[in-house]
Amino acid sequence: MFWARKSAAYIDGDEVAQQVASEAERLYRSGKMHCAEAVLAAVKEHFAPTLPDNVVRLAAGFGGGSGAGCICGAVSGGTMALGLVVEGDKKAVAAMTRELHQWFKKEYGATCCKILTAHGKKGCVNLTASVAGKVARLLQEQE
Repeated sequence: MFWARKSAAYIDGDEVAQQVASEAERLYRSGKMHCAEAVLAAVKEHFAPTLPDNVVRLAAGFGGGSGAGCICGAVSGGTMALGLVVEGDKKAVAAMTRELHQWFKKEYGATCCKILTAHGKKGCVNLTASVAGKVARLLQEQE
């Protein structure tokens, strides 16, 4: 499957990105969170730990392509995480969001959940981890 070819894309020696990616993967595998929630929760925990945990509920409707199969929930969760962490700088958030979407499309060929999961959702755990790691790297570059 095309999404499996980059399953370890988030591992490149960046310790924080690896930790965030691993946490997102763990949350997703637990079955308690879907892709968007797992990415948002993992990024929040590392970059905005003082925010209440219930902010993750904002991502509840974004799993499975927002319930309609459109944009990947992991990408949606990553986009929300960028806005959550980078306060007051909409231009920076917009630039990082563009970079996230461009990176994801280059890595996986599409941002549409229906396309990414056409043969099942086995790859979603890897997509979730990769997006969380990429968001962490983008945030570290911003600091």
